[in-house]
Amino acid sequence: MTFRNIHFVASTGALAREALARLSERYGQSAIDDAEVIVALGGDGLMLSALQNTMDRKLPIYGMNRGTVGFLMNNYSEEDLFGRLNSAEAAMIHPLRMRACREDGSKVEALAINEVSIIRAGPQAAKLRILIDGRERMSELVCDGALVSTPAGSTAYNYSAHGPILPIKAEVMALTPMAAFRPRRWRGAILPHEAHVTFEILEVEKRPVSASADAFEVRNCTRIDVESALDVEHCILFDHGHGLEERLIREQFV
Repeated sequence: MTFRNIHFVASTGALAREALARLSERYGQSAIDDAEVIVALGGDGLMLSALQNTMDRKLPIYGMNRGTVGFLMNNYSEEDLFGRLNSAEAAMIHPLRMRACREDGSKVEALAINEVSIIRAGPQAAKLRILIDGRERMSELVCDGALVSTPAGSTAYNYSAHGPILPIKAEVMALTPMAAFRPRRWRGAILPHEAHVTFEILEVEKRPVSASADAFEVRNCTRIDVESALDVEHCILFDHGHGLEERLIREQFV
């Protein structure tokens, strides 16, 4: 596809706002309804936000790093943007769907491109019961938390928690504990992408937890269900030769 109509979005940082002004003037700023592609200027946080906010439009998103980490972003340059867009490699990813139940009985649903994380919200360690496809796999995990990660998000929070980096085309997700106290030597699991993961929170009042789908947080949870949202697909564009698969491989050798 040949892209000509660009809609730019930017984070609130000074570098991103300056880039937005210059690129909009040079390449034009199409209304979102007329756009063929979205160019996101910022860091990975902005990319995740842009994917969430434009999900219903099904437009590809090309990021340029005007933030901090920028794993999901391309290098920033104001030159030949149309050429870069039209030769870019597309990565198709499925997010995770989180359904969280709270103490008051309410339920919250959210999508996560990177990971769903469960984190203790008090001074004591969390106690979690883990079920996979309705079958108990761990009766009690005592920990600071746990997370379920997509391949695209496996180099982020998951990797910092010593979880595995997953190939982008692998139809799996990573279940990774954070600071596990008991069982001490459990390092997590790699699950098929169609698996349904359930975390039941034990001793809720004494050991409260919060659940986050990327940056969206739900407090006072009693149960969190996580599964791949196979009905939702995001398209991220990368410069030719620097696609997401190459980035995931490269990350393992640094």
